[in-house]
Amino acid sequence: MTTTDAARYDDQGDVPLGGYAALASVFAGSAGAFALLARRRGVRLPEEVPPWDVALMGTATYKASRLLTRDKITSFVRAPFTRRAGAGEGSEVMDEPRGSGVRRAVGDLVSCPFCTAGWVAGALVCSYAAAPRLTRLVCGGLSALTVADWLQYAWTATQQTTEG
Repeated sequence: MTTTDAARYDDQGDVPLGGYAALASVFAGSAGAFALLARRRGVRLPEEVPPWDVALMGTATYKASRLLTRDKITSFVRAPFTRRAGAGEGSEVMDEPRGSGVRRAVGDLVSCPFCTAGWVAGALVCSYAAAPRLTRLVCGGLSALTVADWLQYAWTATQQTTEG
């Protein structure tokens, strides 16, 4: 991607379109590699995905993407690509991307729970195709953590209401 292409796309010219293209290629290549490997190993895709499994994977995708992009403890994953911008709710932190090119593109990815969710969902779908029971167990754990977070926030709100 040339600088003029980026400038035409974004007035400020700081959108790392080439880095985004590289990341999209990695995602597509990984999905293709999984499909080839699964086919060679004789993995049979499920005939259908029950709504309960979709909800379980959706909740797990939500929580895993938040853990990767906002949790203090996973800052070491984001640190090469982001800088701390502030504190969020609970134990969450807000990071912003740094650098340029692929580094900036990765920073955009790992600092955005919505962006990371697509990658997490892709990994969970591949895992579900290859090992549905294991994937349900992992998703169940992440979903339980999501419920626990909601209960923590509800408890905190209740305490603040009764104290205020």
